[in-house]
Amino acid sequence: MDGEFAAALLAQPGALAQIIGNLTVNNPLMPGRWLCKAFRPVFEHSGRGYNAFAHLGRKVQRYPMQTLIAPSRYDARPAYTLVYAAYRSMCGAIHMVDEVRRVAPGLYLGIGTWGFTARQRQVALPFVLRGPVAPYAGDIGTAKRGFDVRQEIPALQHQTRKP
Repeated sequence: MDGEFAAALLAQPGALAQIIGNLTVNNPLMPGRWLCKAFRPVFEHSGRGYNAFAHLGRKVQRYPMQTLIAPSRYDARPAYTLVYAAYRSMCGAIHMVDEVRRVAPGLYLGIGTWGFTARQRQVALPFVLRGPVAPYAGDIGTAKRGFDVRQEIPALQHQTRKP
């Protein structure tokens, strides 16, 4: 995936999840109204990305992520995977990991997860992406020194680390 993809939250798996989701992606104070997820392609083993929000009349990039192709938490098939813990942010602190799959040209289904236990990280929080609608604006954030993506993706824990 390459560029910015318009993003929207889909129906969440319960009333509380719906309220939290709406407050998270449509909060006028912080982070703002969710506009998109953006990516630069996976090169060698990983890529980069960010989320963009409309905040106080301007577009801001927040929540950097590492991207890679990894086994899905749900069916072990390859999924475009977004790992936020590779960078310091609220999304990284709550162990957010998203999976994205193409449904049709220009249309992608995303499943977000977050939590502090394996059980919490099985709750699927769906969203949709359309695009690309704009070019990638550039990398944000500084990668955590020594971060190993296997910490966030259980299916990779038995693989050796790639340089």
